[in-house]
Amino acid sequence: MMERTSPGDAALRVAVIDTDTGFLQVLGKRMERLGWEHRILGGPAPVDALVSMRLSAIVVDPALFGPRAFEELERICAGLPSLAVVVCTGASTVAQRVRGLRLGADDWVTKPCHPEEVIARIEAVVRRRRRGEAPPAGGPIVAGELEVRADQFQAFVAGRSIELTRREFELIELLSAAEGRVLEREEIYERVWGYAMARGDRSVDVFVRKLRQKLEKASPEWTYIHTHFGVGYRFAPEPTGAAAALPAPVAEPAVIAVPDEAIAELTIA
Repeated sequence: MMERTSPGDAALRVAVIDTDTGFLQVLGKRMERLGWEHRILGGPAPVDALVSMRLSAIVVDPALFGPRAFEELERICAGLPSLAVVVCTGASTVAQRVRGLRLGADDWVTKPCHPEEVIARIEAVVRRRRRGEAPPAGGPIVAGELEVRADQFQAFVAGRSIELTRREFELIELLSAAEGRVLEREEIYERVWGYAMARGDRSVDVFVRKLRQKLEKASPEWTYIHTHFGVGYRFAPEPTGAAAALPAPVAEPAVIAVPDEAIAELTIA
């Protein structure tokens, strides 16, 4: 039977931060059969070192980091916003999984798990990432003072970057491309996070709040994202504050020039 190849028919480069020897041995053999390059790391690695590896994805067990588990996970996700990150760890609470996904992890797998499932999760995450990195069909989206550039995965005001994270950019790109249509929270979650939203998950609201804060700081005289309570969000640039409060200009009364001869005739009469 022919082995399947990775997404896009190109070998993936994967780093695995884990010390579970049995899991690593089986997973490593599976990746070798697929022709993937992989590195095993026994602990935290500097972001620069991870960048130099030119990775497609990273599989990480935050339990290795002890009390700093979420700090290290956030460091990886923030430092390599284009990297596919799959958490593979032991039993966890809903709150822990939600926190990890909000920090930027793309997927969360619970041990014990079959290595084939981990492989499939890596492929799915990388596939979603590559779709997002496809060359944009059109030019930048310009709205109000904002310019959303898919070719740079960033938004700008007056030529200055707003410093959006990868997920914040994906969110504003989705909203701004909807041309004023209200997007439901479930639709936003599925298109940005890549899978169905769990009941009670507030990730969309959290990221919209963060995005609004950055937009308000960079472009304080405009409002871009509007809430439709119980439904979702709509992108529509509207002037706010002093710009919106200015009254419409009042037309000056017309001045009619009267010849001196006419004035003289009126005076004599």
